[in-house]
Amino acid sequence: MILETALTKYLKRNFSHSLRFNEFEDVTPPSPSPGTNYLIYIHIPFCEELCPYCSFNRYVFEKGLAEEYFKALRLEIDMYRDLGFDFRSVYVGGGTPTVMPGEISSLLTSLKKNFSVEQISLETNPNHLTDEIVQVLVDSGVNRLSVGVQSFDNSMLEQMRRYHKYGSGAEIKERLSRVLGRFDTLNVDMIFNFPTQTKDILHEDLAAIKEIKADQATFYPLMVSDITKDELAKRFGPISYRQEKSFYSQIYDSLIDEYTIGTAWCFSRKKTMIDEYIVDYDEYVGAGSGSFGYVGGQCLANTFSVPDYIGQIRAGKFPLMARKEFNLLERARYYFMMRLFGASLDLDVAENVFSGKFEKTVWKEISGFRLIGALQRNGKIIRLTRKGLYLWVVMMREFFTGVNNFREICRSTARI
Repeated sequence: MILETALTKYLKRNFSHSLRFNEFEDVTPPSPSPGTNYLIYIHIPFCEELCPYCSFNRYVFEKGLAEEYFKALRLEIDMYRDLGFDFRSVYVGGGTPTVMPGEISSLLTSLKKNFSVEQISLETNPNHLTDEIVQVLVDSGVNRLSVGVQSFDNSMLEQMRRYHKYGSGAEIKERLSRVLGRFDTLNVDMIFNFPTQTKDILHEDLAAIKEIKADQATFYPLMVSDITKDELAKRFGPISYRQEKSFYSQIYDSLIDEYTIGTAWCFSRKKTMIDEYIVDYDEYVGAGSGSFGYVGGQCLANTFSVPDYIGQIRAGKFPLMARKEFNLLERARYYFMMRLFGASLDLDVAENVFSGKFEKTVWKEISGFRLIGALQRNGKIIRLTRKGLYLWVVMMREFFTGVNNFREICRSTARI
């Protein structure tokens, strides 16, 4: 516990510094690098209702505003095509991307027509697992459907304000079972370490995953921004990480016989896309209000205001609001963390990416994590140990918490 606490404090300082963006106006993103495989992340910020623990950019759904948003979104994607970008993979997140199925169908059809798209992953919620919407997604070429469940426990669903929207845990299980097999991969998104969660509740959640035989399950640790922490504490009680490690061990021990590690917190029955596309793609483009991209060593953030986003697109401008240019050490650390989040890192590939400077740049990180037993090295391959898997959960939790804090700052200054 002492090690995790010290690591958390160190990471908070580190990530706080790394996420100090510079604001700017009217800047074009870097051009694509020849031979680089790009993914495009598309953000749909609209939800029928807003969950209290979510820090993603989201708005209560308004049909007219959403229609204008989708028009602007297609124009932004065209702007990236005009710069020379091509996309092999598409990830659509939110928000609730399926809030307007017809618009999503049109968007995905356009992407497949204009780019070399090979795989599409899309997020949704349990209430959208209807025959009509599922068929639209199948016809649109969605390979991987990720369903935000969070828990099958009715008391927790009520605390999360999800029971009245999505039904009971038993109803959600039934909907998931009916969808299984319609897509190459059905992923179930779960959250662990809520203050009111117990090992018995987690046991039942894990049993439900295995009963459904979901293709993939992603168990996120609770990640809250500084602003949402007080709101969650009022609803669930004080946020603590004391049980997080034991919860993670319970998840790992329960699933590892039937699933393999996709990332430190994603368990898959087969090789497939994962939620953390940043593991598989060195660079990716972000489209939509509140999205992030990482291109040419620069992290780029779009405006978090939907009206501003639409207005800038109509004016022919990229809707970028902030940029962070990483130096060599920051880029190498980012690569080190993201690749090992996927459980292993090939040093030969890393040296090729960093022109022979990778291991010289992050030798302290490699040596330090090996010293505490988090990494094993076999020739040019570095792998996470069982201990390392949980430490990477801690690191990624702190990384995304830092991102969530940045999102909240952006949302608080955005013109709604």
